[in-house]
Amino acid sequence: MNKRVTVVFDGGVLRPDVPLDLAPNTRYVITIQELKETSCGDAWDVLEAIAGTVDAPEDWSSEHDHYLCGTPKKTSENSSIRF
Repeated sequence: MNKRVTVVFDGGVLRPDVPLDLAPNTRYVITIQELKETSCGDAWDVLEAIAGTVDAPEDWSSEHDHYLCGTPKKTSENSSIRF
């Protein structure tokens, strides 16, 4: 049986973050590895981190139906999109 569980060391005892289904008075071998906490931030931080990482056509946002579903493009290649 192998389990991966995160724990907190309070200075004397390792305290698991979740209840463990282990037999009492049984010896187990554990491996200690420091878990680097990452700041989760908010949704805007996540979006900013991945912005610009996807290669897509310039008209992706205006022609998403064409690229996702194969519908005809709404604009021609030669026309400019105005907002």
